[in-house]
Amino acid sequence: MKTLLLFVATAFFEIVGCYLPWLWLRKDGSAWLLLPAAAALAVFVWLLTLHPTASGRVYAAYGGVYVAVALLWLWRVDGLVPSRWDLLGAALCLSGMAVIMFAPRSA
Repeated sequence: MKTLLLFVATAFFEIVGCYLPWLWLRKDGSAWLLLPAAAALAVFVWLLTLHPTASGRVYAAYGGVYVAVALLWLWRVDGLVPSRWDLLGAALCLSGMAVIMFAPRSA
């Protein structure tokens, strides 16, 4: 559970770090949005370092959680309800993450 929550927090900070410049560039937001965006991306990078396994494995598994959190963002921030196909895709991605992160390993 700790691993999954850490991935969710990581995804949240990455999405915020990318969404704020998007607001600046696409929605005529203030350039001041770049400061919290940079801070969010710094937190995102730091959170990735907290995982106790090899970085490549973390990055691969993180992608699955990112997809699911991005669809949650689509629903809660963009106001669009994910389709059943979106949800199926997210379930497949999360299944892949679980296999990568929780499979038994000898080393």
